[in-house]
Amino acid sequence: MPSLPSMSSENNSLRLVSRATHLKEIALKNLFLVCAFVAVAGVLLIFGFVGFRGWPAFAEVGPWSFLAGTEWSPTDGVYGILPLIWGTVVVMLGALVIGTPLAVGTAVFLSEIATPRVRGIVRPAVELLAGIPSVIYGFFGLIILRPIIANFTDGLGFGAVTAWFILAIMIVPTIATLSEDALRSIPPGIREASYAMGATTWQTIYKVLVPAAKIGIIDAIILGMGRAIGETMAVLMVVGNAPVFPESIAAPIATLTTQIVMDMPYAAGMHRTALFGMAIVLFLASMGLVALVRLISRFQTSIEAGR
Repeated sequence: MPSLPSMSSENNSLRLVSRATHLKEIALKNLFLVCAFVAVAGVLLIFGFVGFRGWPAFAEVGPWSFLAGTEWSPTDGVYGILPLIWGTVVVMLGALVIGTPLAVGTAVFLSEIATPRVRGIVRPAVELLAGIPSVIYGFFGLIILRPIIANFTDGLGFGAVTAWFILAIMIVPTIATLSEDALRSIPPGIREASYAMGATTWQTIYKVLVPAAKIGIIDAIILGMGRAIGETMAVLMVVGNAPVFPESIAAPIATLTTQIVMDMPYAAGMHRTALFGMAIVLFLASMGLVALVRLISRFQTSIEAGR
């Protein structure tokens, strides 16, 4: 009878991980830990710096006077940022109203309708929109859109409506890409079941797929809101930069980001501190949007786990 291999021979044939490989793994683990720590520390340092420099504005001017004040006049010692908050919200909401249907429609087209050849042309074009510098969007709005809007409104063309169209184009890549990912994550069986029941392509899209991907689409819209709130250069070139409540959507307006950029080069004293206070408001708004996305994602996960 042939002899069976002994356990000792099997153990000898096993190769343990070498010491060098083990050390490399430890080094990579520590490297990744440092990268994660740097990311978290960077956020904390930025928040700490902005908070330290901007908190005196809340302490000296007063939270209510600062946030709800209706006049921004640093030369007179008046630091009310409510018109700037209003301008930021108006510009953001208008851009979302115009850009969201365009972005979601683009995502549906790329995910469900376009042929591979057409998709290979449209998707890079959409992704290219995200890579265009914001100042180029600003020049487009200033030279092309502003005169057109001025003809329709009998004004100068500076205002929220011009910023709406510019920001709507700028947020399309963010919302479209994430919405397409949400649509593509839907199991193919759902589509097949819808078609098997006699639904058309359009019925499957708006009655089955879009509702199934609504949580992911909402996440995409919220992140698009963050992009719209934080945009500066393109908005700066087309809104007119007037820190007042506008009389109409075509009247000059200002946002938090544009006012910071306009005033920071020459601001000093409490004026400069108030600009850091505006940065705190922007930072908290961005954190709130990110937290909202996290909550929605957890809600979606809990729903899927309960099925």
